[in-house]
Amino acid sequence: MIAHKKEFYGGFGLLVGFFVVLFIIFSPVFNGQNGMEYLDSLYNSISKGSANYIPKVKKETDTLKGNTVNMAMKMADEKQAQQTALLFTNAGATAEVSGAQLNVSGDLGNMLANCIEDSKNMYNNDGATVSNKYGYNERQVLYNWHTALKAADKDLKKQKLFKEAKVVASVIKKVVETSYNYYTIEPQKITDKMGIVIFSLVFYVGYTLWYGFAILFMFEGWGLRLEH
Repeated sequence: MIAHKKEFYGGFGLLVGFFVVLFIIFSPVFNGQNGMEYLDSLYNSISKGSANYIPKVKKETDTLKGNTVNMAMKMADEKQAQQTALLFTNAGATAEVSGAQLNVSGDLGNMLANCIEDSKNMYNNDGATVSNKYGYNERQVLYNWHTALKAADKDLKKQKLFKEAKVVASVIKKVVETSYNYYTIEPQKITDKMGIVIFSLVFYVGYTLWYGFAILFMFEGWGLRLEH
């Protein structure tokens, strides 16, 4: 039995409206995207503008120029080792491939400078330059940099070259991963989309409360109440 029909049906109406809006949100009515995809793309483009750590990290890598190192890296297979060798030889280092094993010797600062150059091009959505430089897919180039530098970080620590390993780790996290994740995303300033940003935040809070009150009114209309 419904104890308070007006309250119950009011809550039911709110719940129906909630699901109508939810259906619209998950429909491709926002420039061919649904609401979640549109907002995800928007916030990614806004965050990209504040995620460029390349100039700061480059200052760190420049301190390693003239620092010659020997590094042993284990790649996934011989193909990846051959592809990755090009990344280092392009920086003036020597690279020897034996199966999946890659041994590199050269100026660590120059190697990292080459990595930063490739990452910067990717961050600026200029993947064609990176692809033409090595002759294979630009995303694979950055993936190979990531794999190689992770192995280099591990090897440098084994050699107790902790300062060098710290800089390599910084390049991985702040440059390579960031450039890979933001590739093809066009950066936007939050000030240019301030209205949409504020609306989305207010709507999120209001929409959550909308559902909560719909359920509350339905249960209270049904006759269920919290008692102290």
